[in-house]
Amino acid sequence: MSKVIIIGTGTMGVGIAAGFLACGAQTVILGRDQAKADGTFKAIEAYADAINAQWRDLKGQLIGGTIDGWSDWADTDFVIETVSERMDLKKALFADLDKRVPPHIPIGSNSSGFPISDIAKGLATAHRMFNAHYFMPAHVVPLVEIVLGEKSDPAIAEKLCAFYRAHDKKPVLVKKDIPGFLANRIQHALMREALSLVEEGIATPDDIDTAVRYSFGFRYAAVGPMTQKEISGWEGMTLAAEVIYPSLSNISAPPACVMDLVKAGKSGIAKGEGFKKWPADEAAKVKKNYDIRLKAAFDVLKLAPDDN
Repeated sequence: MSKVIIIGTGTMGVGIAAGFLACGAQTVILGRDQAKADGTFKAIEAYADAINAQWRDLKGQLIGGTIDGWSDWADTDFVIETVSERMDLKKALFADLDKRVPPHIPIGSNSSGFPISDIAKGLATAHRMFNAHYFMPAHVVPLVEIVLGEKSDPAIAEKLCAFYRAHDKKPVLVKKDIPGFLANRIQHALMREALSLVEEGIATPDDIDTAVRYSFGFRYAAVGPMTQKEISGWEGMTLAAEVIYPSLSNISAPPACVMDLVKAGKSGIAKGEGFKKWPADEAAKVKKNYDIRLKAAFDVLKLAPDDN
């Protein structure tokens, strides 16, 4: 039985724990106090049910504890932290783990903003430390980005990718510690162009959503962009690129159309307004449909095994 220790009891920690529990792992979640850790069990088990209704048959265990009170590190396969996005907090935690966790056990950070090179800087065992970046909701989205820092050992990273594949995730190895890692860089490139089109009055947010969802967007549940162009052929893409690339946005900061909303506190559904107003009933309907569609997309990805 594999064993994973998750540090942090927030949304990401709960989702990550559920993914491992659903695969039959001994899953340890450590919080600031015992009550915090134990308080996650109901949500973790519910998420695990959504992933694999038969997970209990695999005899996986869910255990709660605290860092200071936990001593059973030796037989662990992986340790990952999901604490608040504060560099001082993460650096202090990694310095502590550097001493507590035996040096052969890999340690990951789910941070999306702080590079592991900075978090692990100056630590004796920085070679076994990586970003292990999930996407919300962590129990549903298959991708995990394994990012090498300046001192990270690529051989350990490859083994960690294999470990994730054995636990029904889709890891990708990011070989250089760059801002945004891999998926967020691609996502932000799309968002830069989308927001620029809104800013310039070329299209509405709703029309952009429609254009993406009902053209290239839904194809990506079948294959990624690189394979899709292998299928359709690169000749047409390169000819189109010669015309389109010079006109694409290269702004270096978010445009006024979205910054003005953020400054006004209109940052989306949680605030009741973003590019549009979100009455509570409509917001609930959209979020419910989002969850249903995510589950459907997840099922599509599992229709047939592939390497793409």
